[in-house]
Amino acid sequence: MSSMPPCDAPDAPGSLRDRLRQLYHGRSPASLRFQLATTVIDIVIIAFFIATPLIRDRPAFLWIDYTVAAILAAEIVTRMLAASNIPRLLRQPTMLLDLVILATLLVPSMLENLGFLRILRLWTLSQRGVIWQQWRRTRFRDREDAARAVINLTTFLFVVTGFIYSFFFTGRPGIEGYVDAFYFTVTTMTTTGFGDITLPGTAGKLTSIAVMIVGISLFVRLAQAIFRPAKVSYPCPRCGLQRHEPDAVHCKACGQILCIPDPN
Repeated sequence: MSSMPPCDAPDAPGSLRDRLRQLYHGRSPASLRFQLATTVIDIVIIAFFIATPLIRDRPAFLWIDYTVAAILAAEIVTRMLAASNIPRLLRQPTMLLDLVILATLLVPSMLENLGFLRILRLWTLSQRGVIWQQWRRTRFRDREDAARAVINLTTFLFVVTGFIYSFFFTGRPGIEGYVDAFYFTVTTMTTTGFGDITLPGTAGKLTSIAVMIVGISLFVRLAQAIFRPAKVSYPCPRCGLQRHEPDAVHCKACGQILCIPDPN
């Protein structure tokens, strides 16, 4: 009796890895649907991270926390299976961050003060190429820089809010303490400084200085992205210049004829 060829085995490890690679990195309709579905799941998880300080005392919190941990662990495992070089994947900042986030989900009582790092997953989400590939097909494609700047500013805002809430407002549980931390972060980032809420001690002053410096830089970056002439991402086939005017016919660096797709 002839045996089934190895390539026809439905559970062959190689076929599973190839399928996962195609789903994570492919451009077929099925791959894009998979990547968009994982993006939607990530957005829901990020919403949970943002709301964590408000629902931490709820009876169902630990159930949700461990469910999110299971989803994140499954995603990490599938990414490792889809990777061609696992050691290199584990050295990437996004993977290291996800491992830290997973640890805070598995032992929330011990790593509670590091919970604010979970919001950085919003930044890792913004690094996915599939999001910007779909964005460039819309009529807002020339506002990609502004969208990236908004994501960076939003990520910084909520990360700092979580940090300040964890280390300076632990005595004000629930929504009151979180709103105070959020209010302080916004007034400090905008350098409004009403003075009704301040952080105590030298550590508080240094934190305020860091928030002001970084916050102003992000606001300036956002203003530049909004008000400077809009450009789209389209690499020149000759010189590799990445950014061009939406209606450009020739590359301004080398004169190469461009064929920038028009989503309209």
